[in-house]
Amino acid sequence: MTAARQAWLAAWRDALTGSVQNHPVSESSSVREGTPAARRWPLLRTAGSVLVTVVLASALVFLVELIVRGSFAETVQFFSTVEMPGWSTILLFALFLIALDAILGRAHQAVIIVGPIVLALAFISHEKARYLGDPLYPADILYARQILDLLPLLARERPWTMVAVVAGAVGGVALLIAALMLWRRKAPIAWRGRILRLAVALPVLASFASVMDYSTFSWVRDRLSISPIMWDQKENYSHNGFAAAFILNVPMADVAKPKGYSKKAIESLAAGPAISVPSDAPDIIIVMNESFWDATRLPNTKITPDPIPTVRANLSGEMFSPEFGGTTANIEFEALTGFSNAFLPYGSIPYQQYMRRPMPSLASFLGSQGYVTRALHPFAKWFWNRGTTYKDFGFDSFMSEENLPPLDTHGPLVSDKALFNEIIREADQQKRPFFFFAVTLQNHGPYEPFRYTDPTIDVETTADDASKQSILSYAQGTADGDKALASLMDWAKHRKRHTILVMFGDHLPPLGPAYVATGFLKDNVAPRSGPVDKMKMDHETPLVIWSNRSGSVRDVGTISPSLIPLYVLKLAGIEHPYYTGFLSQVRDRYPVVYRQMLIGADGNAVDNWQKKEPADPVLRDFRLIQYDQMFGKEYASPKFFPAMQASKPGS
Repeated sequence: MTAARQAWLAAWRDALTGSVQNHPVSESSSVREGTPAARRWPLLRTAGSVLVTVVLASALVFLVELIVRGSFAETVQFFSTVEMPGWSTILLFALFLIALDAILGRAHQAVIIVGPIVLALAFISHEKARYLGDPLYPADILYARQILDLLPLLARERPWTMVAVVAGAVGGVALLIAALMLWRRKAPIAWRGRILRLAVALPVLASFASVMDYSTFSWVRDRLSISPIMWDQKENYSHNGFAAAFILNVPMADVAKPKGYSKKAIESLAAGPAISVPSDAPDIIIVMNESFWDATRLPNTKITPDPIPTVRANLSGEMFSPEFGGTTANIEFEALTGFSNAFLPYGSIPYQQYMRRPMPSLASFLGSQGYVTRALHPFAKWFWNRGTTYKDFGFDSFMSEENLPPLDTHGPLVSDKALFNEIIREADQQKRPFFFFAVTLQNHGPYEPFRYTDPTIDVETTADDASKQSILSYAQGTADGDKALASLMDWAKHRKRHTILVMFGDHLPPLGPAYVATGFLKDNVAPRSGPVDKMKMDHETPLVIWSNRSGSVRDVGTISPSLIPLYVLKLAGIEHPYYTGFLSQVRDRYPVVYRQMLIGADGNAVDNWQKKEPADPVLRDFRLIQYDQMFGKEYASPKFFPAMQASKPGS
């Protein structure tokens, strides 16, 4: 065997095993220590090892995209289209694995560690997109615990998938431990090889840092065909791939200061009406009913009897949800603060990311006027970080599953009837005016067939039987919520005190395949943008605003949840510089402020409004006030939120 052939075989053997042991050659070989051939061996070993790493990175990136996309053809297209950064992603992964190998000290050990983690994230992203319509964002990791708590519900709908997930997780951990133990027996990379790897990989990886800031132009990003599409995250993940899009979303926790924000700009804003509360201040109960929607809107489907007769008879209008199928906390955030998710980074969840100090809300304002303020939700207080957030909002107390009395269930979850009865019980104990904000749980998805053993409604549909049973489980939940509202109204009608009741759904239910089977949607989830009529169909939920003295407020139309405080306080006869003052200006111009679209008072849509310059003065001021209170110096507190100013030490 020639010396050159021996050298190449040794190099490839070392590349595959990570070994740096000396390989003997015959005495007759012309290769001697110190000869040019011998000096080339370390470089050959390093080059071979790097080549294997590139192959492994290519396989890993391909598997990630295949899992996320769920389509072999789309995955191949990602790598075969020049305008898409498939090969750039492979380069990024390869460099990262090379650098990590150098740090760990053994060739290809990085892929054993990184591979399972990235593949698991890809699977979670695929499932999240299938269930909620959005891919996995970096912020999602903050509330991983609640995903684990929802697994029992998911298991009822797709038990074999859950069995496979659990088995795969257990098997994957076992294989990972075994692989790491075996790999530790391999000889380490020589220091010369480690330094060479780091010298090549780290500078290039450092240049990727400019990719992180999507708000500025990046020459590197442009050369790599990475295009931040932050206003349309589905397209962002589709074009850039899972890894690059995930990295682009890391900076979303940093909310940029709006153009023109200053103390002078805030102080120049016109003041609203002074705070005024009637002597017979009314009791106020707001119920955000989980996934409450009018299922009779499903085409090719007949539901008898009407599942929501009480809501239909007392309908005030429609609430335009900024979400679809989930992310309840974002709707809750708007309804309690009067602020808008449209001014925050796409994919962000204020409850998780931005609650770091006391925040203006209906609770903090009404509490400053002598109200008892209480939040109620029959689930854990850590869910969506509600325990901390409600304190920041100024609620006196939060009644969660930790301190609520045992409540009856209907199906697997606490029933609306039981929660509404608890609201009545606690209301009857109050001596002062009160503000209760309740979030129901019964109709949380998924809507597994035969959830209820005693359905009171019937469903006829052209869809398959599985979809029919899912619709039945969902519609029965709305029927129970409607009956619970009827009982709450009946209780309020017999009260002497002025009582206001509000109920709305947070978003459309995650019915998934049933939407496609009935023809309501082309996919399991709704698109984020489209014609105004289609957007309304995909985002409207019923809204009831009712008083035991004047009945239902009518002709509200379609409004964002951020305008709910305006209508509630107006009905209560309460004036406030922001909630009835400034929000009135917003309502008169744009009843719906949605990230992808504005809906004007004339019902017409304004698309791409965030890019228009100069900005509409009302929207500009809306953004300035919100930023000031959430992230800024709170210059607006004395004029718009005096309750917050009064609560500061020394005020």
